[in-house]
Amino acid sequence: MYPADCVLVEINPQHPEPRKIQRAVAALEKGELIAYPTDTVYGLGCDLLNKAAVERLYEAKRMPKDQPLALICVDLSAIARYVVVDNSAYRLLRRILPGPYTCILPATREVPKIISPKRTQVGIRIPDHAVPRAIAQALGRPLISTTAALHGDDPLQWPQDIATTFRSVSLVLDGGPGGIVPTTILDLTEDPPVVVREGAGDIFVIG
Repeated sequence: MYPADCVLVEINPQHPEPRKIQRAVAALEKGELIAYPTDTVYGLGCDLLNKAAVERLYEAKRMPKDQPLALICVDLSAIARYVVVDNSAYRLLRRILPGPYTCILPATREVPKIISPKRTQVGIRIPDHAVPRAIAQALGRPLISTTAALHGDDPLQWPQDIATTFRSVSLVLDGGPGGIVPTTILDLTEDPPVVVREGAGDIFVIG
């Protein structure tokens, strides 16, 4: 059974219905946790500006708070407030995003300390998927995101399993079964960039 206050809402993954996106945004603005499909695995997210929600996200995943979270942004123009991007990094980002990558970049002071403990860098995601980008656009700021999996476990592929595993998630946007391979993580604070984790994205893009 799902938690009594958890709702599964089927959503069109290519053309998400605006009223369903607004429902997700309303949940985020109330400090709730939500789950949604991406171009790789299902994600768990909360509002960037709600510290209590971020703490619940860590608790839900049973994840140490020294593990960083990522920001889902609508497009490249939306990242400048939160990260510092030099010319070489920008050229790479233009080639690979939207796509299945998390790119670590130097963080600005707009990034909450709770999601970037040292406040020096943060992961940025621009998924090639309409649902999370529509949420971030409607919210008006990046969505804090992490893989829908307990810390150390494999990603959960089915929305129903997410609803039963994460008791504190109030809304699951069901876009069908998700993937099982997470993003490739690239550290763009290094020169040349470093592959931190090989995942769904081609690692040879930095060659």
